[in-house]
Amino acid sequence: MFDNRRLCLLFVCLILAGTILGGVFGPGVAGVSAAAGDENEIGASIRAFTRLYQVVEENNADKVNPDKAIYKGAVPGMLRTLDPHSSFFDPRDFQLLREDQRGAYFGVGMTVSERNRRTIVIAPFPGSPAYKAGIRPGDVILEVNGKRTENLSSTEVADLLKGPRGTQVKVVIGREGVEKPLVVEIIRDEIPRKSVENAFWLKPGIAHLDIQSFNENTSREVEDNLKRLGEENIKGLILDLRDNPGGLLSEGVTVAGRFLRKGQLVVSHKGRASAEKPYYAPRGNNGREYPIVVLVNRYSASAAEIVSGALQDHDRGWVLGENTFGKGLVQTVYPLEHNTGLALTTAKYYTPSGRLIQRDYTNGSFLDYYYKKDLNTQNPLDAKLTDSGRTVYGGGGVAPDEKFAGPKLNRFQNEMLRRFAFFNFSTRYFSVHEAKLDRQWTPDENTLVEFHQFLLKEGVQFTEGEYAENKDWLKQQIRRELFITAFSQEEARRLTVETDPVVLKGIESLPKAKALIDSARKLIVRR
Repeated sequence: MFDNRRLCLLFVCLILAGTILGGVFGPGVAGVSAAAGDENEIGASIRAFTRLYQVVEENNADKVNPDKAIYKGAVPGMLRTLDPHSSFFDPRDFQLLREDQRGAYFGVGMTVSERNRRTIVIAPFPGSPAYKAGIRPGDVILEVNGKRTENLSSTEVADLLKGPRGTQVKVVIGREGVEKPLVVEIIRDEIPRKSVENAFWLKPGIAHLDIQSFNENTSREVEDNLKRLGEENIKGLILDLRDNPGGLLSEGVTVAGRFLRKGQLVVSHKGRASAEKPYYAPRGNNGREYPIVVLVNRYSASAAEIVSGALQDHDRGWVLGENTFGKGLVQTVYPLEHNTGLALTTAKYYTPSGRLIQRDYTNGSFLDYYYKKDLNTQNPLDAKLTDSGRTVYGGGGVAPDEKFAGPKLNRFQNEMLRRFAFFNFSTRYFSVHEAKLDRQWTPDENTLVEFHQFLLKEGVQFTEGEYAENKDWLKQQIRRELFITAFSQEEARRLTVETDPVVLKGIESLPKAKALIDSARKLIVRR
């Protein structure tokens, strides 16, 4: 039976969360106090809920799962009455949150996914224990340390693969083209979760830097990448924040400050229980003011919006793409009893010009909020000016200086991706070909014929006209997918970036970014 004292304690912790995990998402607070009247109301509410739970537990037709009732029902239900971003973490989710924040965990280092009720290796991380052990994309994980996986989810299999550093895990895999299962013994190690992909030169003087999230290591990874390239050689930077969900506010401030002048305002926040707090560029750009094009889309959120909003408001970067998500709320994370946690919205943040980019969540469901269709919302009453006097608006994310989404996939292309055609073909291809390719390799006619036959065998519906019309696209996708197995995900990603229409548009837009800097500089001189 669920301990009612534990139930009361959990709700007291949720309402009067006093101990904080500082620095996650937003800033910390010292504690929460309540007036005597408020305490009496809280106590009455907790007693009422405890009694309600007892009635349900004693009389429900089926046995009540206490963890499910509290962790998945009562607590999330309460938080949903607040805003879309306050959330409760059960022990496993809280552990994953901490791993994401630290940017590392202990395991074997590979991405797995569930397909056709089997756990499939999507790709090992370059240099990881799984990579060194010869694990390939498409391998099927059959057993982990003697435990069969057919009735397990990919999440459960991933948990089995994790463990203390230096310990051994025995993995049995099935591989297409190999008759018997392969037994692989892997020594677990620390697996870094890079938040910044390796930067590289798109062309002489033009660099590409992709920040995928903001964890404790992001600003250091940005610094390391720029140093490795030789920042003095950068004539233009494509800063890619597409699909970046955000993360730590402090890291967003440091990264944005890296491209601004020392002391410039990056962001400020204020809440009902906290005074306004500004954050300034701590170090500055050391006089390096090469043009920057910032790539964003509807999935760029939170700390990614802090960076793009700061660079836009100071006319430091030309923002290209779609309206960003529109998350202007700051969450503070509180550790609670039983290794659980609460992410509670405690403040709203404002870009340097003073705009609030949070979009409205009071009209409509949370489903509508997260899967918005209207990408052009803004608050006309929240109009502000950038450093050079350009008008920008709050209320609907960061609106790009130039809208560009790239061409949409056609029916044939969507079908190929929906059926995982390239991933499955890669597995089949390397079952009969050696898993090596020359770096200059591109699919020839024989490979295209082989792929065509593979699609027919798999029952994929298409016309010969569609196949012919999409031949160049097919070559790109086949090459990229085969490079994952022959080399690494990193090599394949580079191929994708180099041919990405949005990236190419970003290169084309660099003169606009330079003109923006020049305009802001002249205005400052006149002032």
